Amino acid sequence: MNYQSLVTGSRTFPFSPHVPIRHTIINVTNHYHFPIPNFRRFTLHHRLSKTPNFQVVRCSMRENRILEPDDAALLISTCITRTLSPALTLEQGLEKIKEAVKELKAKPPCCSSGMFRFQVAVPPSAKSLNWFCCQPESSGVFPQFFLSKEREKPSCKSVLLGHTRGTFGIGAAINLKGFSATKKYGESGRCAVESTPVVAYGFLDLSFDTISSSMKQEAGSFYFFVPQIELVEFEGASILSTTVAWNDSCICTFEEALQAYESSLLQVYANLHKLFEKHVGPGAVELKDASCYSSQFVARLSPAFAISNNMHQHNDNTQFTCRLKDCANINILWASLIIEECTRLGLTYFCVAPGSRSSPLALAASTHPTASCIACIDERSLAFHAVGYAKGSHKPAVVITSSGTAVSNLHPAVVEASQEFVPLLLLTADRPPELQDVGANQAINQVNHFGPFVRHFLCLPAPTDDISARMVLTSIDAAVHIATSSPSGPVHINCPFREPLENSPRTWNPICLTGLDSWMSTSVPFTSYIRVQHSYRYNYSTFMDEALEVIKKANRGLLLLGAIHREDDIWAALLLAKHLSWPVVVDILSGLRLRKYFVPFSDFDDRILFIDHLDHMLLSDSIKDWMKADVIIQIGSRITSKRVAQLLESCFPCSYVMVDNHPSRHDPSHIVTHRIQCAVPQFADYLITACTPHASSKWECFLQALNSVAARDISFLINSEYSLTEPCVAQMTLEAIHCESAVFLGNSMPIRDADMYACNSNWVEPTRDAAIFSSELQCHWVQVAANRGASGIDGVLSTAVGFAVGCNKRVLCVVGDVSFLHDTNGLSLLRKQMSRKPMTIVVINNRGGAIFSLLPLANMTARSILDQYFYTSHNVSIHNLCMAHGVKHLKVQSKMELQDALLASQMDKEDFVIEVDSTIDANAAFHSMLTKVSQQGVDHAFNSLSKLTVLNSMNDGLITSIVSKMQYSKYRIQLSSPPTSSSASHISTYHREGFIISLYLEDGNTGYGEVAPLEIHKENLLDVEEQLQFLIHVVEGVTIDQCLPLLKGSFSRWLWHSLGIQPNSIFPSVRFGLEMAVLNAIAAREGSSLFNVLRGQTEESTGSPVDVKVCALLESNGGPNEMALVATTLVKEGFTAIKLKVARQADPTVDIEIIKEVRKKVGWEIELRADANRNWNYDEAVKFGLSVKDSGLQYIEEPVNDEDDIIKFCEETGLPVALDETINIIRKNHLKVLAKYTHPMIVAFVIKPSVIGGFENAALLARWAHQQGKMAVISATFESSLGLSALILFSRYVDLLKFDTGRLLDKEENSCIAHGLGTYQWLREDVSRKPLTIGYNPCNGVVEASVTDAGQILQHFQFNQDAVVCDCTSGEVHTYEFVVDLEGTSICLNVQEIGKNDDSSVVVFLHGFLGTGGDWISIMKAISGSARCIAVDLPGHGRSKFLGQDSGLEEPELSIMALANILQQLFDSLQCQKVVLVGYSMGARISLYMALRYNNKVAGAVILSGSPGLIDEDARKVRRAKDDFAACSLASSGLEPFLDAWYSADLWNSLRTHPHFNNILASRLQHCDLKNLGRVLSDLSVGRQPPLWEDLKSCRVPLQLIVGEKDVKFKKIAQKMHDTMCQSTETMNVPEIVEIPYSGHAAHIENPLLVISAISQFIREVEFKNHSN
Repeated sequence: MNYQSLVTGSRTFPFSPHVPIRHTIINVTNHYHFPIPNFRRFTLHHRLSKTPNFQVVRCSMRENRILEPDDAALLISTCITRTLSPALTLEQGLEKIKEAVKELKAKPPCCSSGMFRFQVAVPPSAKSLNWFCCQPESSGVFPQFFLSKEREKPSCKSVLLGHTRGTFGIGAAINLKGFSATKKYGESGRCAVESTPVVAYGFLDLSFDTISSSMKQEAGSFYFFVPQIELVEFEGASILSTTVAWNDSCICTFEEALQAYESSLLQVYANLHKLFEKHVGPGAVELKDASCYSSQFVARLSPAFAISNNMHQHNDNTQFTCRLKDCANINILWASLIIEECTRLGLTYFCVAPGSRSSPLALAASTHPTASCIACIDERSLAFHAVGYAKGSHKPAVVITSSGTAVSNLHPAVVEASQEFVPLLLLTADRPPELQDVGANQAINQVNHFGPFVRHFLCLPAPTDDISARMVLTSIDAAVHIATSSPSGPVHINCPFREPLENSPRTWNPICLTGLDSWMSTSVPFTSYIRVQHSYRYNYSTFMDEALEVIKKANRGLLLLGAIHREDDIWAALLLAKHLSWPVVVDILSGLRLRKYFVPFSDFDDRILFIDHLDHMLLSDSIKDWMKADVIIQIGSRITSKRVAQLLESCFPCSYVMVDNHPSRHDPSHIVTHRIQCAVPQFADYLITACTPHASSKWECFLQALNSVAARDISFLINSEYSLTEPCVAQMTLEAIHCESAVFLGNSMPIRDADMYACNSNWVEPTRDAAIFSSELQCHWVQVAANRGASGIDGVLSTAVGFAVGCNKRVLCVVGDVSFLHDTNGLSLLRKQMSRKPMTIVVINNRGGAIFSLLPLANMTARSILDQYFYTSHNVSIHNLCMAHGVKHLKVQSKMELQDALLASQMDKEDFVIEVDSTIDANAAFHSMLTKVSQQGVDHAFNSLSKLTVLNSMNDGLITSIVSKMQYSKYRIQLSSPPTSSSASHISTYHREGFIISLYLEDGNTGYGEVAPLEIHKENLLDVEEQLQFLIHVVEGVTIDQCLPLLKGSFSRWLWHSLGIQPNSIFPSVRFGLEMAVLNAIAAREGSSLFNVLRGQTEESTGSPVDVKVCALLESNGGPNEMALVATTLVKEGFTAIKLKVARQADPTVDIEIIKEVRKKVGWEIELRADANRNWNYDEAVKFGLSVKDSGLQYIEEPVNDEDDIIKFCEETGLPVALDETINIIRKNHLKVLAKYTHPMIVAFVIKPSVIGGFENAALLARWAHQQGKMAVISATFESSLGLSALILFSRYVDLLKFDTGRLLDKEENSCIAHGLGTYQWLREDVSRKPLTIGYNPCNGVVEASVTDAGQILQHFQFNQDAVVCDCTSGEVHTYEFVVDLEGTSICLNVQEIGKNDDSSVVVFLHGFLGTGGDWISIMKAISGSARCIAVDLPGHGRSKFLGQDSGLEEPELSIMALANILQQLFDSLQCQKVVLVGYSMGARISLYMALRYNNKVAGAVILSGSPGLIDEDARKVRRAKDDFAACSLASSGLEPFLDAWYSADLWNSLRTHPHFNNILASRLQHCDLKNLGRVLSDLSVGRQPPLWEDLKSCRVPLQLIVGEKDVKFKKIAQKMHDTMCQSTETMNVPEIVEIPYSGHAAHIENPLLVISAISQFIREVEFKNHSN
């Protein structure tokens, strides 16, 4: 069978070097009888059946040798993968891999078999198909292949449009071929080869003979190979990898494997330069109808053999030559030549407008086999569509029009393309010269029609055979070269045609084709314009030295990322930003404004300091005056924000470096001092290589704090406004997009709103592919485009559709109604059949041009004039327009409807128009409110930070303090009566217990905080004290900065980033006390008060503070007359507000009578409140409400026990309600939860900072309440005078927040709220020597709390020692050595111990592999108050060491049995009956083994991320091989590369996002005994330890199974362990599974507080069980 070649050449854009292939090609399509092969890609975690004939073959290395199937699986399983830091270019990626292999070669492993894989993220321009096509016929390295990733109808057209993403591979680290009579390779059972990134590629049911290079069909046979060098394309990046595999007995030696790798490397290096020239063109592939089991691929298996599926050669050149010679007339010939040359140059997308004069061009384009054509009746819309395509693909589209005004209609798009450097090729048909200027129909002067807006104009002569056809070809070649050369842009070729314009025969002389024989026999352009490519390491010193010196000296550097269009440029900008460590201002068009993070707390990640909200920060005049950068680097010419542009101008004189690839001037403020014309990657490479910049930490810290405040304020206001505002639309729509999507923004308001309000809080769960570069780059970008060349509103929709075709992504287009209506013809383009993904178009319909309402013009012009001449108000039905064009339409009016619509559009496979209903006036009002709130917020933040840093202006950074130590004292004070929350009314003496935190700073200042948990809030003293003990350990040496008093996410960030504590895991009372201590410490350092610190005031600037009104608290434990008498007494004392506790009895009748009687006696001037504490059901509450609604209650707190009935209660009774318990339970997403409580009859929030979780959360709720027009009442929970003093100051702070909000809302807020601080009356004793002053104020006759007095107590706090039960400091950890004997070998264990040395439980902590006993210290300290805690460095780890062994004895195995023996010796020395074991990972396996086999020594075991082992023998064998090779690699390569590979596994995805991960990694480098560390890994392998699944069935020891929420593998194992024990009749100890949220495999590190709670609870249960027995 004689088949034609698969690939005759690689199409270039703009170059086309021809790479012919002269060997046998099998083209597999459904037209042949040869069966369709199944070219598969899969991760190697499958195994063959037991009976296959299985071979591993090395090309040109050795003769074929048979490898047993199990041995093949073993080899794959040993793979160690190292992930290198991201590379700026593909060439640098190869260099990084080359260096890594060089290091491996210098330290070769001592194993006879193994596999290494090195991988690096490279920019997305590295295209797999291009690289495949670059490999020459003379290549000596095989196989070579390209495998498309297209899954939905892959087509030749998608390849030609640049849509095909795939995989390139060359060389074979392993060749696998064999036969399975029973199962297909890809369908057989799973094997225990876990988490390997190794992928094999190959064929099923085809047999390939590597010697004869022949292939035949054979059912059950297979041929697979693992490439030596591989390039896999993903969204936003490509992954370059190399694999080195060897097996001395079967494949090759390690040295031979390196030789094979070097051959492949040499091959790709030799052709690397071609990659920058090559783009796939029409001669490469063509897809045919194929089976769903096949894929789109091409593979060269040997010099003489290649095979493809769904791909075959472009039309035979002989046929093409015949078609040219058979052209009906000269017009058709020239048109065919033009279109053919365009396609050869890579221009395959043709935008055709109907017309007669352009018929030859239209016919040639529409019939060309590799051209994609789209038509539109509106030339303006069509031209903008072409602009969009070029923006998305970075290749010119070809526009074909008729003559006359059809050409003029292209002008707006030409202007846009010119201004934005977008390449276009305009082919405009025209009348011949004899019909010009003679009044001929549809004839206008089209010469230089677009003037300076095109890069080049050429008017071809009318087609004639007197002119060589070479002129046509060279003209097209030159035009495309000009269009795509810097400065790129549109090129206009005018094409006159005489009649006939159709295929009517007219004789023409073929002599005009003279000299084209060579051209017609190939598929490359006639003229190749060759650009000389410089390496990015090219020496730029001749013109960069000056700029480099400026950048090096920068103290206040600012990196500004403007409009960046190419993904490689975004990639380079991201790497440069990471290197510079300057603040980075990102424009919406930079691609980095819409970031999707790989870390769960993105706003806490500061590896790159992005300043997203500079526009809103600049609303503050103070910030504008302060923010003077000395060096500015701008990448990308255009910026959207006017305020940012004004700031840049105000920074002058400064050094201003502008970088862009075009030579044009873009300096409207005339401030650019260094204009660098080069590609962004070139500039980034030079700077990263040559520059180590310096920056001011104060500059960075200020900007980070201010940006955080602006972001919080914007998010707060948008989310607290529950109507659907336009800024909310911008935030929601852009937040909903995925990484693989793209955005197109309309001009006017949409792009401005996106720039100002876009949110970057999304967290992308790391996948294996994401993990490859998320360790260095914490975010993924989203491509954004807009028509900002001329910034017009015309053609937006058409451009967006073209952009969707060009970028081949799901595109979200956000556009205003006027822009939408201006381009309704763009809707017709949506219905065209073209190769693109579905679009979502969000139309913000405010029925006019809303942007004018935000300009000064709106305040100075009559509304009628605005409506008619500026807003251009309309009532056009967008729904009807969509219906007319057959486009799906959905109108939304609420946030929920928009959210649902966005979700539906993403799931739909059709285009979607979402119309958002809005109004101009509402939009203007909300924008105004946003501006005011942002200005107020950043002003306050700047003033606060400035005042707190001015005292230390010599310091470069913000004033920071270091915590020297923390301790706490437990107190117990007597109360005069039981707390209202207590049910113990029969007790004669009542006490309040809690803790006083003392936080000592290194500068000598101290801050105090109170932690006073209440049992009713699900906290107890024991649990709270454990968290305090933990804090004592982790807070020591931590830095406290000045951002904390801002209370806008600063404390949450500090908890996570500095302490490693998940903000949601700390007890609310503990967080309250910690925040209080920190704020008081800052105040002490400033010589000020907590109130002044919160308000951003110094002591000198403080005026006479207004005191705080106090609401009396009254327990309704008497009759109506009795309670009325008490209330009357309170009024006489000066209380103007009284809260009565109700619902203490089932029947509300008594409470009704009390309320009525109290109101009768105290009069109507007293504020009367009631609190039911959720004790009534709905009917009881309604009965009370209806009965007292005329009694003038200010509100009733929590009237019903079901929060879902609150609104119903309000509406039925008409009684105002306050929320207390309902808001207490909110731990995250506060604003989303609160959305259902905006009802006007919910009038107040009773906020308890010690229950809600500190001042930061309380301030958020108070601001929300004020924004909704509700009261924010601060309430105490029976704290001592220390806590009450802080609450008094905080209450005053909240009152002032209310006044601030009132001013923003233009509401007068003169009245002060009476806060719930009446619990002071319960204090019979106190922790403070100085009593708190709350009493009658003779000036106004009201009971008030003195702000001054409260501040004095906090500033000069002194303990009342009579109230102190005990003082608690950090317990001392005792470290000692314990020598054990293991089969004649002495091992010295390093042991650390803390805690009680009495009859308390003994808890022994066992670490995981690579850990030490020190990993447990913080948890041990937390538990040490109730247990004796011991941690051991297991053999080979930490400070444990081998002392020696008896002569003549072999080294003992360090098996699980051996370690159990060692630990038993330790347990015997502890002089205790039994111990509780707590083990993690490897330590968990040891703990489980001892619990099951040594139950006489073990009272219980906590199994954290542990496994009973493997049962399947094949899986055990694979795991042994894996661990043995890893141990070998550890010994040969050293610890650092081993750790890089170890922690790159999927198991550690979550841990890698931990803020202390680098510190954790550094601690793992402390191991010294690598030999025995490797022995532990090998000897203690899961593949060697005995499986314990059967033992579980007879377990006699209590177990607790702890797993991380994100640890999918071990969650399944834990569930299986639980089920195994549940199904057993022999065990009575069914283990509890504790799932730790926000954590993965290392839950004790990632979320330690919840692990402490779980372990502590388990220990108590074990103790109780033992005592019971």
